[in-house]
Amino acid sequence: MQLIHAIDNFISDLTNVKRYSDNTIKSYSTDLLHFNDYCVKYSKINLDQISEKFIKTYLMQLSESGFSMRSISRNLASIRGLFKFAYSNNFLDFNPTLNISNPKAERKLPEIINEKAIEELYSIIDKSKKDPKLEKCIIEILYGCALRVSELCNLNYVDVELTTNTLRVLGKGNKTRIVPIGSKSKIIIKDYISGKTFRNSNDAFLVNKYGRRIYSRMVHRLVNKYLSQVTDIKKKSPHIFRHSAATHMLDRGADLRAVKEILGHENLSTTQIYTHVSVERLKSTYKKSHPKS
Repeated sequence: MQLIHAIDNFISDLTNVKRYSDNTIKSYSTDLLHFNDYCVKYSKINLDQISEKFIKTYLMQLSESGFSMRSISRNLASIRGLFKFAYSNNFLDFNPTLNISNPKAERKLPEIINEKAIEELYSIIDKSKKDPKLEKCIIEILYGCALRVSELCNLNYVDVELTTNTLRVLGKGNKTRIVPIGSKSKIIIKDYISGKTFRNSNDAFLVNKYGRRIYSRMVHRLVNKYLSQVTDIKKKSPHIFRHSAATHMLDRGADLRAVKEILGHENLSTTQIYTHVSVERLKSTYKKSHPKS
């Protein structure tokens, strides 16, 4: 089978059978089409022409081209997924990725902002001439409920249950989880709702001034705009609020497994990165304030 046909079949499986998110499918497609271009360049048109050594050479080429270890790992995961699919469906007699290990790299601790900066954000938003209730609600749910931006944008009116103080969130892999709404978050959400009319339960919850569902790029622009006014961290993305929420919960003694459930992580090891952030914050405080530091 030709590599490009295998890629098409694999992406179709992720879309229609496994029902991966649009962003995940886009990432797989980008990685695999880039890999296909490289293979075509060296006349590797068919699946059975691609060896373990050739894939390793490709990964080395990515490294020499300036790709980060994280990007290389993601590319390898895409290629590994493709060949696992091809082998399982008898498109291949062997899987050349079986003995290829992930590149080792130090895991970078996520950047966060402090609680004071978040309060400052709300003061700035209150002076906004656009839609302060919507803007504040976006920030509040990102931080107060620790949502991913895609989860935020996909919220429907029916997902927000203020009588039980919970959000129903559709996360990665189309997995649903229930996230608590805090009392302070509830006030901001109720204030937003008071100016809206929802005709049915499946209406988009967060909508712009034209009544259309908010989208990822809009949220990124909004967050970058306001974070730029309260912090000098490099990456001013919506995910900063999720990182900050997780770290602040652990700082205040939250159980790691409870934080894992709120964040919707599949593995506890993913959540544990935030314990390292908390420890680093403690070290920083110690160095600044302890006379023996």
